[in-house]
Amino acid sequence: MTTMTDYARLDAWIDAHFDEEVRFLQELVRVPTDTPPGNNAPHAERTAELLQGFGLPAEAHPVPAQEVRDYGLQSITNLIVRREYGAGGPRIALNAHGDVVPPGDGWQHDPYGGEIDGGSLYGRAAAVSKSDFASFTFALRALEAVARPGRGAVELHFTYDEEFGGLLGPGWLLSQGLTRPDLLIAAGFSYEVVTAHNGCLQMEVTVHGKMAHAAIPASGVDALQAAVGILEALYAQNARYRNIRSRVPGISHPYLNIGRIEGGTNTNVVPGKVVFKLDRRMIPEENAAEVEADIRGVIGDAAASRPGIAVDIKRLLLANSMRPLPGSQPLVQAIQKHGQELFGEPIPAMGTPLYTDVRLYAEAGIPGVIYGAGPRTVLESHAKRNDERVVLEDLRRATKVIARTLADLLAPA
Repeated sequence: MTTMTDYARLDAWIDAHFDEEVRFLQELVRVPTDTPPGNNAPHAERTAELLQGFGLPAEAHPVPAQEVRDYGLQSITNLIVRREYGAGGPRIALNAHGDVVPPGDGWQHDPYGGEIDGGSLYGRAAAVSKSDFASFTFALRALEAVARPGRGAVELHFTYDEEFGGLLGPGWLLSQGLTRPDLLIAAGFSYEVVTAHNGCLQMEVTVHGKMAHAAIPASGVDALQAAVGILEALYAQNARYRNIRSRVPGISHPYLNIGRIEGGTNTNVVPGKVVFKLDRRMIPEENAAEVEADIRGVIGDAAASRPGIAVDIKRLLLANSMRPLPGSQPLVQAIQKHGQELFGEPIPAMGTPLYTDVRLYAEAGIPGVIYGAGPRTVLESHAKRNDERVVLEDLRRATKVIARTLADLLAPA
């Protein structure tokens, strides 16, 4: 049984080593992991080097180069740190991803500087989710220094494929039989514990027409004009989706976004081909196969009314929703208890409209939750925008919540 004195000693260890934790996070932010292009093995190498300095040797699991290239990336090495304490307790995995979208424009701080300003640490992935490389690592170090568990095990999973769907990150570790934890905590935000999330379907649609000189447009078939009609039909679905409501707190309804479009060859040429990419978010209650069939039907019907137009549809990503699994309740209860004590407010259990690679653990039957060092919302973190940041006091308190939770779950029965 973990006592209040034990919690106080865990907290004190984290306070005493917090400057070291911040320096660790700064080192992680300073190694770029922009995905694309996805050359992420150097970050794994640097992370393993830093972990070794803490006495936490990491297993390096490089994904075969051809698999990575076929996936559209350059290099992936996933890391596992295994800490075995004894028979009879649960094996708890802590997963965070190091890959991130490119920084983009508009930064007031160096995206790879790890600069501290006004109590926050700035940089790409400072919040999502290199902050949880730090919180998980230092929670584990505090656990071993103070609680010294005698049963169960903890694993750190540091992976590099969340932005592309996770199949070569957690999905690869699981499919290769490299891990099989009993419980999972994955990188998240410190003011809520997430038990469910949306799914995501991404598709590439190619609209084929016939090029022609703009002086004689009737001799061609305008692929762009046809694409506009298809896009209007797709966007119209959002009005219908607003009537499909989720029962999961924090998740509202499905929605569709067109994120990229390109086509045509020149200003004086009737476009012969247009390509666009769509993103359809699915609430946990939806069936992914039915959603995909519906989208294909909308596109097909809209294209059929345009003579001379052909359409190719390619699925880019199908990320299933995450649904709560039996067995996750001890994680939820421990995080809520310690979160409320340390943050001074209730920590709700809810869903998020994001999709994550945590779903891959859930699909393997591993109960898990999403919890970590980030702020209240994605918007506050500036994730995927300029000047991404994590509030250092949130990092400190989330590290304590995770250390206390591990101590509870690994305490003698």
